Amino acid sequence: MADVIPAGTDREWQTGWRIVLACSVANGTGISLLFYTFSMFLLPMSAEFGMTRGETGLIQALTVTAALGAPLIGRLTDILGFRTVYIACALVLGLTGIVQGTLVNSAVLLGVTVAVAAFFGSGNSSITLTKPINVHFRRYRGRALGLVGIGVSITAVLVPPLLNEIITGHGWRAGFLTLSGLGLLVGLPLVLFLMPREAALARMPREVAQQGADWSFLRQGQFWLLALANLVIGIATSGAISQMSPMIQEEGLSAATAALAISTFAAGQFAGKLVGGWLLDKFEPRLAAALLIVVPACGFAFLLAGNGAMWLALLAAGLIGFLQGADIDIFAYFTARRFGHHHYGTIFGAIHSLGWFGTIIGILMFSRSFDQLGSYAAAQGFALVLLALGAAMILAIKLPPPEPRSVSA
Repeated sequence: MADVIPAGTDREWQTGWRIVLACSVANGTGISLLFYTFSMFLLPMSAEFGMTRGETGLIQALTVTAALGAPLIGRLTDILGFRTVYIACALVLGLTGIVQGTLVNSAVLLGVTVAVAAFFGSGNSSITLTKPINVHFRRYRGRALGLVGIGVSITAVLVPPLLNEIITGHGWRAGFLTLSGLGLLVGLPLVLFLMPREAALARMPREVAQQGADWSFLRQGQFWLLALANLVIGIATSGAISQMSPMIQEEGLSAATAALAISTFAAGQFAGKLVGGWLLDKFEPRLAAALLIVVPACGFAFLLAGNGAMWLALLAAGLIGFLQGADIDIFAYFTARRFGHHHYGTIFGAIHSLGWFGTIIGILMFSRSFDQLGSYAAAQGFALVLLALGAAMILAIKLPPPEPRSVSA
């Protein structure tokens, strides 16, 4: 049950802080951390298995199984609730890490474990983690979503130096065991301790679940506006991320500057998660979201016109990171606001799944742009067009009036 909260009160945070902290911890110790750190394993694994860079790229591409897992995991979260899905997927992800650290002895087996981790990792991703946030929060929904997002931003800063020491001193298998232990021994117990029981067990009403899956949203133009906006924005941001270092060096700047640009990108991402959520709460959401898309798009314009200016390249990286940080806030917020909570996991899972295809297209677009034209300019220019299109789609979405503020009883 839920009670309506009188205007002007902040009771959402009385239990809401525990929901936010639990989801943030889950985000920081789950599949996102593995994605952030996986490149650290590539060179030692390549040396042991005799893999080329192209072969390691194919193994990384197997994370596309997340596109298959997202709708299923989202649907199960609607039916079974956060707790059941999160525990099951956290256990599978942790056990997969143990297999990677003890039993993997070939590139084929490594690829299988990567595919399994990506598929079930959706249960430790924004698909599952944003559900209790969107159910509980009304007034502060955007800010709460942003705070969940910074969980992995923090661990992505703290964990890699430790992981590097472990991999250097004890081998890449010890690195996988470390990540597995972090998820199973730190993340899972903390999340279960922090998450309020009502939020952990919240699910769609039994009579709704017994009606079976409702895929009618696939026939709604509003869904496709939101999904295609996510797709085109993903093409632009994911493509830029995949080629950030060589793009910066293509500006005539050093590898050290390119490394600094990646750090600037991460800082922008952190800021995007916090500022993006605040703007969505504070202002008309469509205008705020369009602003969050259009302003960072200037980063691509700065790269096109940079002429080797270091400060402009770093500003561009930070702006693109800002957009990449804000996009989860935008699409989780709009999904809950437009379609409600009963089928949130199913719908957001479908949107997330299409977003993975945008990631693949973006990586191929930016890399092939350079291979075929000797420059990233064409891809950067096209990214500007895509972001403008994404902002226009967001502005066209019709949102219902704000819901009454409520908290779980």
